[in-house]
Amino acid sequence: MSNNSQVLGPFRVRTDAPHTPAAAAPLKVTVGDLQMGAKEKEYLGQVIDSNRLSYGPFTKRFEEMFAEMHDCKFAIFCNSGTSALHIALAALKEMHGWQDGDEVLVPAVTFVATSNVVIHNNLTPVFVDVDPLTYNMDPAKIEAKITPRTKAILPVHLLGLPADMVAIAEIAKRRGLKIVEDSCETMFANCAGRKVGSWGDVGCFSTYIAHYIVTGVGGLATTNDPDLAIMLKSLMNHGRDSIYLSIDDDDGVNKKQLFEIAARRFRFVHLGHSFRCTEMEAAIGLAQLERKDDIIARRTGIAKRYRERFAGLNDVLQLPTIPADRDHVFMLFPLVVRDGSKRDLVNHLESHGIETRDLLPLINQPIYKKMFGDLEPHYPVARWLNNSGFYIGCHQSITNDAIDYVADKLYEFFGRKPAVAPQRAAVWSKVVA
Repeated sequence: MSNNSQVLGPFRVRTDAPHTPAAAAPLKVTVGDLQMGAKEKEYLGQVIDSNRLSYGPFTKRFEEMFAEMHDCKFAIFCNSGTSALHIALAALKEMHGWQDGDEVLVPAVTFVATSNVVIHNNLTPVFVDVDPLTYNMDPAKIEAKITPRTKAILPVHLLGLPADMVAIAEIAKRRGLKIVEDSCETMFANCAGRKVGSWGDVGCFSTYIAHYIVTGVGGLATTNDPDLAIMLKSLMNHGRDSIYLSIDDDDGVNKKQLFEIAARRFRFVHLGHSFRCTEMEAAIGLAQLERKDDIIARRTGIAKRYRERFAGLNDVLQLPTIPADRDHVFMLFPLVVRDGSKRDLVNHLESHGIETRDLLPLINQPIYKKMFGDLEPHYPVARWLNNSGFYIGCHQSITNDAIDYVADKLYEFFGRKPAVAPQRAAVWSKVVA
């Protein structure tokens, strides 16, 4: 970076510009960000000094802390949230004798990986339309999609908001279905007093770039079932015999045990994958877990300010809904144009350095249209969100000035006078009084 520029949160602004403000470089408000602190660097240094990258003390601590924070007995750290979803379905399929072609219910709005893993496991995704306020799977639409071949429900906790797990869990129990929670975009949040990741047979999380906890690559699978935990660890590690899933498993054993381990150390009992992560990623994740309360507080604080600043646009933009029985931890901040396409608005924001992403369109993706045909007419809420929904960043590096800048550009697009920023409103109240 040049010595003639400065960084303000996610902004980079030239300081050697001519005297006219128009010559300044455009501001940049990003969807994601990572700031490596002293604790991350300390833990990474310890990993380097240890000369060990395979499963070790940092991964063990990271898994234990993450499991505890989500009311689960076990957490398995793998190389992505997608991998966690993949082995979750693979484990349940093998343990319960599912057949190729059996069906898994998936929301019609989610990241493509959610349904891709169903297909990769030779299962069939059956799409369920979403709630128009929360954008999560609509429980009222589930029953109509269940057939004799349905084996599981795969609800997604989208953008930081848990799905309605009370209703979904009741349906799953009554109909004898398994639950895999795709919680790749939501950590630490409660639904009816229970943590995401603890409602189903397996919960799956991501620690990829721009997610809540960032390790670079990475994901976790949580469960309370010890047999399922062993299966998940095996499938992540080429399907290896559970007698030897870590290089520490033969430490401190007697001769008889050592000889048995040696005989089975290179034995594979499942058709598995190489989905492992390293101590480096675990060290970064552990450092971030230790300050997760600060991360949650800042993200929810940013969302609160967004909502306050955007309130004057509520008639043209749908702002996030937070049901009374759930937390919203705001991995990202969704906006939906109430009437019409989002494209002109998104282009306006992008042209002013405000990054956006479409609100996770799925059923209209080219590959899915090729595989399943034109599904959108059968999923009206998903079609509306595909046409009108997008999100902006809500990460902890975003400053209040950045929030106000985004608000100003939104009001500018709609040709309205911006709502007064919170701190300005406080000053104005004192003046009026």
